[in-house]
Amino acid sequence: MNFSLTRQSSVSSIQYMRSFLTLAALFVLSFGLSSVLHAQEAPSPEGPPPASAAAGDQPVDIGETQTLKVNVNLVNVYFSVRDKNGYITNLHKDECQIQEDKVDQKIKNFTQEKNLPLTIGILLDTSGSQQNVLPMEQDAGAEFLKDVLTPKDEAFLISFDINVDLLADYTNSPSELRRAMQKASINTGAGTGSVTGNGSPRGTLLYDAVYLAAHDKLHQEAGRKILVILTDGQDQGSQENIRSAIEASQKSNAIVYVIMIADRGFYGGFGYSGAGDMDRLAKETGGRVINVGNNGKKLQDAFDQIQDELRTQYLASYTPTNLKVDGTFRTLNISCGKDTKVQARKGYYALAESMGGDN
Repeated sequence: MNFSLTRQSSVSSIQYMRSFLTLAALFVLSFGLSSVLHAQEAPSPEGPPPASAAAGDQPVDIGETQTLKVNVNLVNVYFSVRDKNGYITNLHKDECQIQEDKVDQKIKNFTQEKNLPLTIGILLDTSGSQQNVLPMEQDAGAEFLKDVLTPKDEAFLISFDINVDLLADYTNSPSELRRAMQKASINTGAGTGSVTGNGSPRGTLLYDAVYLAAHDKLHQEAGRKILVILTDGQDQGSQENIRSAIEASQKSNAIVYVIMIADRGFYGGFGYSGAGDMDRLAKETGGRVINVGNNGKKLQDAFDQIQDELRTQYLASYTPTNLKVDGTFRTLNISCGKDTKVQARKGYYALAESMGGDN
């Protein structure tokens, strides 16, 4: 399956989802279902994102290290822990503490979640600036998917340039994903025009790609969900912006890893300016940026680092001492001993919703 996702389709999908959510909410309310809480990401300087649908009556594993959700009165938080020697994989419940708004919380469940089903979206920058690094992206990306996917996992592949194209829909076949990866090609738009309607054939629809991958592909998926973006971080011509891309990722409970890779020669030695926004995108969704330049070995190491994180996650669950459904932001602090670093989201919003469904 191969299709282009355009600016107009983004707007249509938003309008459709809003109508659907309104009707579904009225239906659920008519049957008297109770409200649940949904956890969101830490607020950005531009303010908190809108609320999104919550989960059902039972705890649902909905993300990895950086994803939180409150089901009924239970908060689930995924996280990984490192020290100077690497990831720590033998922690026990009594070795970690969780504070919500600086108040100690009692951990009810504590498990390692390396075998939880995983959904991966690979977003591949195929704009002109990637001409000389695309082959190594294709090889390293295909190897990563071969190594990380198990029979219960799925992945999809999107390329973005002046268009956003779905090169491979959900599959757990590494060979199918490799074939799709190899079909990706550089598109500068010469002679074709831009799908943005701006009249210019130049463009890199990075934010549109993130939005569509999160909103249209990951939003209804359960389990751990990640996006891995291979790009130089430059956006040109997107309808969406960095805030809406972050918001869509948060609402789908996806962690975003950004592998910064670029052909330095393309910029004539002046460098590229997308690093700041990519750092924001990763941090606000609980992920991180890995800068590899145009070094193939560093690119492989970046994928290895992501694999290590996926294999060394913990899930801690607790009932918050503050049971108010008031829409406020609750800060979280997780500690697991001296000289350790915990990778997790910074908090969640206690939002009341009347819809069921896993996000």
